Amino acid sequence: MSEAGDAKGVFASAAKKVKMGKRVEKALKEKAAASSSQEATEEDANKAPEPYTCIGHFDADFTELCRRAGLPPTEIPPVVLRAKRPGTPPPPDPKAKDPTPPEEPVDVAEEEPKPKTYVTKEKYSYFKPNIQVEMEHEEKPATVTEIYIRGWKIDDMMVDIFRNCFPTIEKLNTINLWNVGLTDKTLRDLAAIFPQCPNLKNVSIEGNPIAEEPWACLIGDDSLIVNLSLRHNEITDRGASGIGAALSTVTTCNKNLISLNLSHNKFSDVGAEAVVKGLRMNRVLLCLSLASNKITDKGAVKFGELLSRFPLTHEEVVERRKLLSDKGSPDRGTGKSPPPSRRAESKDRPGSVRSGSHLDKGDKKRDKSSKKKDNKHEKKNEKEDAGKGNKTVVMMDSKKDKDEGAKGGTKKDDKWKKGGSRSSIVGLTETVNKTTKGKKTTSSKDKKGGAAPESESPDMVEAINPLLDSVESIDGQLWIPGNRSIINLNLSRNEIGEAGLKSLLLALQYQITLANLAPHPALKGLMRLSLGRNPIRADSEAYQKLQDLLLTRDPFYKPQAKSPDGEVQSLVG
Repeated sequence: MSEAGDAKGVFASAAKKVKMGKRVEKALKEKAAASSSQEATEEDANKAPEPYTCIGHFDADFTELCRRAGLPPTEIPPVVLRAKRPGTPPPPDPKAKDPTPPEEPVDVAEEEPKPKTYVTKEKYSYFKPNIQVEMEHEEKPATVTEIYIRGWKIDDMMVDIFRNCFPTIEKLNTINLWNVGLTDKTLRDLAAIFPQCPNLKNVSIEGNPIAEEPWACLIGDDSLIVNLSLRHNEITDRGASGIGAALSTVTTCNKNLISLNLSHNKFSDVGAEAVVKGLRMNRVLLCLSLASNKITDKGAVKFGELLSRFPLTHEEVVERRKLLSDKGSPDRGTGKSPPPSRRAESKDRPGSVRSGSHLDKGDKKRDKSSKKKDNKHEKKNEKEDAGKGNKTVVMMDSKKDKDEGAKGGTKKDDKWKKGGSRSSIVGLTETVNKTTKGKKTTSSKDKKGGAAPESESPDMVEAINPLLDSVESIDGQLWIPGNRSIINLNLSRNEIGEAGLKSLLLALQYQITLANLAPHPALKGLMRLSLGRNPIRADSEAYQKLQDLLLTRDPFYKPQAKSPDGEVQSLVG
């Protein structure tokens, strides 16, 4: 029995040692795994996180970028749908059998349901920052079209978040920022983000006064903004000067901005004159609002000159000559100089100054003989074209050029001074319209049947630089027609009196006369002019004439018809 008991004790002790060894081995493995996981977590903490790639869903992208920027979840502004006014119910159908169904008896004992005209929220939730959006389809988060941020500060960190997520929103077309505490830096950073948004057209930044006034950065050459509103920003003459220079200069012009709202600011006639200067060479802007500023008669007179006609400055005359020389000489870019005869036909060069005056007598004789041949050839072509039914316009021949050079001036300049310029311009435009109307250009391949004929579309209007427009020479200055692209001008709630009113009336009369004599398919002229809340007498004769003219400029205006007896019949109804 003793031997059996010893054997059992030895076996039990051996089994116990085996179990203890397994436990120790398991504990060592767990300890090694814990240490390795701790080292991995330390490496992950030291390692920089991978950059986030936006997917085009504004809500998800904005929330994730805010979280990565270190904002706690309670401080991340939520993205909510913008509240809309409930639509009006449809009118009752008169054909219905029972338009007023009988009222059902109301059980007083039942609890009355809550009205659905409002939504209850917790205390002060209305004042918490949020981002309001509008979507094409509420069930599709990638269809955000408009973003509204109102009443909370946008700092540098938030601008960095917008820099990542705004360009990825494919359908974004409107950004509205009201009272968001912008600074010079944040505004410039936002202006750099806007061109990266492919479909952004409407930008409204209001209630953000900035001391540096860098508003011109929103109207740069690469800007794609079509409608821009800068109300209530306390813009002074300094900011207006920058905006005017961004609209256009002698060599540059903004080609996308159509509507500009500068109402409720603080610039005076100096700022208005800067805006007028920026619109001299701009033929893109259609709507301009300068309401609720400090513009007086002096600024209104400047607008009257802009809308009627104005003389070119020295810089504009130099740029006009460059454009004419580049347009008239195809070899300009190759370094070749144009022939002397072409330079002699320049309208802006006085007749007494000739670029070919250094030629010797033999060259002059050769030049005269070549000119005579050219005249014979031009007359022959004119006769042939007359036989075909087409008319060509000859701007100037060598005989007239010679006479004008001998007199030291041009006969055309004398006509401008005598007042015969308008008829000559109209005659020229009518002749050109006759020759181009319905005309088809065919090539030699077309005659052989190899290519289809190319027809000139009369509806296509080519954008023309104002410096290349027809000019009038008056007292040694070149005058061009004013800006006729602006169709809506708002000057209400300013300090414009009778003198400014008369200047605007003359400008509108000039535009109507010019439109009747030389109509342009694209430049229709001013159609709406707002002058309310100005110190103008209600019985002012000029104001009444202006209102009558604006009535006829309305696109939906229909003149009263006359009966066979000569009596006026109303077309109303």
